[in-house]
Amino acid sequence: MKAHPVLLEVFKNRLSSIAEEMGVTLQRTAFSANIKERRDYSCALFDRQGELVAQAAHIPVHLGSMPLSVKVALETRMHEGDMVILNNPFQGGTHLPDITLVAPVFISGREEPDFYVANRAHHADIGGVAPGSMPLSSSLFQEGLIIPPLKLVERGDTDEKVMTLILSNVRTPKEREGDFAAQIMANITGIRRLQSLVKTYTLDKVHLYCRELVNYTERIIRETIKSIPDGTYTFQEFMDDDGLETLYIPIKVALHIKGDQAVLDFSSSSPQVRGSVNSVYAITLSAVLYTFRCLIKEDVPMNAGFMRPLKVITSPYTVADAGFPAAVAGGNVETSQRIVDVVLGAFSSILPHKIPAASQGTMNNVAMGGIHPNTGEPFAYYETLGGGTGGWSGGRGNNAVHSHMTNTLNTPIEALEFAYPARVTLYSIRRGSGGEGTHPGGEGLIREIEALAEMEVTVLSERRRTSPYGLQGGQPGCRGKNLIIRTEGAVDEMPGKFHAILHPGDKLRIETPGGGGWGRRNGQKCSG
Repeated sequence: MKAHPVLLEVFKNRLSSIAEEMGVTLQRTAFSANIKERRDYSCALFDRQGELVAQAAHIPVHLGSMPLSVKVALETRMHEGDMVILNNPFQGGTHLPDITLVAPVFISGREEPDFYVANRAHHADIGGVAPGSMPLSSSLFQEGLIIPPLKLVERGDTDEKVMTLILSNVRTPKEREGDFAAQIMANITGIRRLQSLVKTYTLDKVHLYCRELVNYTERIIRETIKSIPDGTYTFQEFMDDDGLETLYIPIKVALHIKGDQAVLDFSSSSPQVRGSVNSVYAITLSAVLYTFRCLIKEDVPMNAGFMRPLKVITSPYTVADAGFPAAVAGGNVETSQRIVDVVLGAFSSILPHKIPAASQGTMNNVAMGGIHPNTGEPFAYYETLGGGTGGWSGGRGNNAVHSHMTNTLNTPIEALEFAYPARVTLYSIRRGSGGEGTHPGGEGLIREIEALAEMEVTVLSERRRTSPYGLQGGQPGCRGKNLIIRTEGAVDEMPGKFHAILHPGDKLRIETPGGGGWGRRNGQKCSG
């Protein structure tokens, strides 16, 4: 059987639409604002070997790493109706709040599955020493409950012992149970749609086009790499700090291009640190895959073919490949952004008109929790905040958006105020924060939240000591700021990573970084 070009396009869209529908099911049935409103989740389809064949346009940091979790889940023998849950960052995960659920798809009557479906969702709390499970940690054990590959669902029935164990270790068990149910339904949706697709086209034809789509993606990425001049290109950037004791943590890449292959060597990056900005290998791989996807103009499907021409080299026990039990909560959200910055920086000298200046370089993570005064029950809230993107040869950067390794929405003010004892007193563009240039960087944002009850707050943010770089003579973007405005009027300027207590009437104010400018232009440098 030979693949037809028209059917190849049909299958590209049919398969990705299944993943998209899984995401819609997850979003509409979830309990938490983090999944329902911010859409902090990802869905994908895998072949019988566990190779990625299609994904939805969800969260880059999830999707590049999810295949590694699926490979680990496949070591658990799965029968029809089973679903395996896991979140261990050292088994293909990202950080503990990101929980993956993998389900087999049986169609042909074989003892082994014909496909797998999977989704990963960020839960607003999975235990640990601070609400939101994003603490200033020095060990993975402080960050929450570690879930090895376990069958959450066995032959169609939820394992109540596993569910009880998980729910007994989180602050918001009802919300978690609702989000798990949404993840289960998302996988059931994927299973049903794959079964319907096979019924329409036959199993052999679906497998054929899955293989051909992977081969097609591989050809496109190899052609893209071939268009880049052979050579070795290096770049270095710094994380601000680890939130505990280490400042200016270097991340280095040596990018080797030869023919249609690329090798990215991060082995000279900093040894892993005590704080939580360590990145596991899966995160580094995700960031690399994302940056290469950005180089391709065509609407190429993201699948296992993307990985074939790329080799990522790391040294164990470094910030680019942490070793157990290193703290990693911030590595997923913050270090992933800096890895993108260094890879794009390495490309900037040879692809100057393709590569933008640095975007804000942080997700500005805010986690809050306490006891809700109206219900007497614990609450936990988590969100990330947008900022400016970098200017580029085609125009200025965007204002106040999520960029690079995050692809979430904001939490609407109404949703936040409805569910939590907090009030948003200011939400605006941070004017003047973008770097000057022929094409200026985008502006950051300002979000100010007033506590209506006593609560703990943890902020993990970057670009408070270092600035998002400009390119081709453009100026860097403004650094971010974190402030606590006390009820008596005192203003505490906080570091990039901190944990604090907010009393009723206190306000948390986050001013996010602007993007770097692109191209030389006489103008005032950032004053922020």
